[in-house]
Amino acid sequence: MIGILIFPDFQLLDASGPAAVFELAKRFVPTAPNVKMVAIQPGPVRSSCGVEVLASSLRPANAITTLVIAGGLGVEAAIECPKTLAFVRRLARSGVRVASVCTGAYILAAAGLLDGQMATTHWSSAQDFVARYPKVKLDADRIFLRNGNVWTSAGVTAGIDLALALAAEDHGDAIAKDIASQLVLYHRRSGGQSQFSSLLELKTPNGRFGPLLTWVREHLEGTLTVDALADRAGLSPRHFARVFTAETGSTPSKAIERIRLEVARERVQSSSELIERVAEATGFRDPERMRRAFVRAFGHPPQSLRRTARNR
Repeated sequence: MIGILIFPDFQLLDASGPAAVFELAKRFVPTAPNVKMVAIQPGPVRSSCGVEVLASSLRPANAITTLVIAGGLGVEAAIECPKTLAFVRRLARSGVRVASVCTGAYILAAAGLLDGQMATTHWSSAQDFVARYPKVKLDADRIFLRNGNVWTSAGVTAGIDLALALAAEDHGDAIAKDIASQLVLYHRRSGGQSQFSSLLELKTPNGRFGPLLTWVREHLEGTLTVDALADRAGLSPRHFARVFTAETGSTPSKAIERIRLEVARERVQSSSELIERVAEATGFRDPERMRRAFVRAFGHPPQSLRRTARNR
């Protein structure tokens, strides 16, 4: 059985995202384990958004072969719960595969399972996590990390990437790909991919457009039309657009905007450079155009992200 550990004020998507992956795995592979929500106190468990989820008892613990720990506001109370920590510690030390989503990593760290190990969590919690658990080698720029039977993942939707990786380990890459397709995902993100990276993960390690995308990142101030990119790739514009989309899962224009956004966000958050200058240097030209793109992608304008970065 795959158990997803929840607690009062857990983040709903941290639990429901992986659950959806494991549900689909069961459809494709009938012998795959069932998935259940589990909690210290069985019954209705209220998530941070108010939705209640019915959880089963932790007993019998030996029925659980994989434990996924959700994150959320309720982590603060969960790391102070001796029963929670003892349960997680016991399963991990018995060889059960244990994974965390987002701030669920706090529970693994509080249980002593991450000491001396590489781990990740949501980027916004990195500073606090390091202060609390200095023995953990935190890398907050990863989608997920694995240390033997202990896995950690970044925030919220990264739990889906983690669950897909677990499904791939159990049932093979083809099944994981089918699950991702059912979830209408362009592709599975690898664990080593940056939480912040907008460079697309190519479907092959040596994808033909890797060098082109690197060149784009270094020349964002230029005129990056499909015709210009096609010429650099040595293809006709029509053939280039078709092959690029097939191999990367994105149209050229969308890929370029994502790279512009990545570089612009890095400059906004890490410097005092004028917003107008950032817009010019990253090819947005107009600060208002960049502001609209930021709001669509990140939910906040550049100035807001800069203030948040300075206050962390």
